[in-house]
Amino acid sequence: MARNPYYAGPVSDHFDGTRFFNPGAPADRSLADVLRWRFSSTFAPWPKRVAVVPNKPEARVAGCRVTMVGHATVLIQVGYLNILTDPVWSERASPLSFAGPVRVTEPGIRFDDLPPIDLLLLSHSHYDHLDLATIAKLHLRDQPRLITPLGNDTIVRRAIPDIKATAGDWGEQINLVENVTVTLVPAHHWSARNARDRRMALWGGFMLRTPRVLIYFAGDTGYGDGAIFRQMRADHGAPDLALLPIGAYAPRWFMAPQHANPEEAVQIMLDLDAKQAIAIHWGCFQLTDEPREEPAQQLKESISAYGIAPGRFRVLEASAAFAFDDTLV
Repeated sequence: MARNPYYAGPVSDHFDGTRFFNPGAPADRSLADVLRWRFSSTFAPWPKRVAVVPNKPEARVAGCRVTMVGHATVLIQVGYLNILTDPVWSERASPLSFAGPVRVTEPGIRFDDLPPIDLLLLSHSHYDHLDLATIAKLHLRDQPRLITPLGNDTIVRRAIPDIKATAGDWGEQINLVENVTVTLVPAHHWSARNARDRRMALWGGFMLRTPRVLIYFAGDTGYGDGAIFRQMRADHGAPDLALLPIGAYAPRWFMAPQHANPEEAVQIMLDLDAKQAIAIHWGCFQLTDEPREEPAQQLKESISAYGIAPGRFRVLEASAAFAFDDTLV
C-alpha cells in the first residue's frame, strides 16, 4: 500500500488513511481519461502574451479592496491586513522550467510593488496554485503566515523549513488576530505534485471573517450537486465577497468534476447568496481547451440569463482593483 509522505491522521469522511477524497464522487481522472483528452482534443488558439499596465497598490487599506494579479492570485486588503491567495509569479505552472503551461497574461502587480504581505491562503498542491518559488520569495521578504489544507504544509516546509505554516482540515477555524478568523471549507477537486502523490494532500477553500466582511475564496472546485456550497451558506452566512473560478472547464466530460464552468460559478454565487462575486482562474495559463476570452463571455451570458445585475459578479482583468466598501449593506 502506498505511504502518504505529507500527512498521517485518522480516517475521516474524506480521508481513507492514505488518500483524501471527495465524499460522494471522485474529481480526479484516470490515466486512460487523461490520454483520451490529450489525444482527442485541440487547444483553442491563445495569444502568446497579454501585456498589462501593473497596479501599484497602497501599503495598507482601512476598508476592503481586492486587486487581480492573475489566475487564482488575488491581493485582498482588508482592515489593514494584506492577504494573497494562491500566489504565483512564476512564468510556468509546472515542475519544469522548460515545459508545461506558460504564463500568457503578465501579473497585475509586479512582485517588487507588492505591499507587505501578512497572510497566504494556499488552496491545494497543483502547480498553478502552489508555486514554491514565489512563496520562498515572499517568505524571504515578509515572512507571512501561511494557512493551507492538510498536507500542503509539509510540501512547503520541505522547501522552506522555517515558514510559519498552519494546516487545517475542512471545518477547522484558525484565529489570525483579534476578531479575524479563517475557516477551511470543502472544495470538489483533487491534488498532486507528481505521479505518486495523487490526493495525498487535501484541497479546499477559505472563509475569511473580519469585523466588517466575510470573504470566500474557493480555490479550485467543481460544482457537483451544489450541496457543499449550500452548506457553507448555512454554516457561515452569506459572504460579502466570493472569489469564484470560471475557467479551465473544457471539455466538460473531463473537467466537470474538478472545474466549475461560468454558469456553475453563477450557481455557486446564488447557493452562497454572496453579495458580490469576482471571477478567478481564467485567462492567465492555458490549461484546457477553451479560448482565452470564452469564460468571461459565457459568464456575462449566464448573468444575463439568470437576471442578475451585471455588477454583482465582476470580471476583473489583471491589475484591476475593486473597492467593495460601498457595496456592502
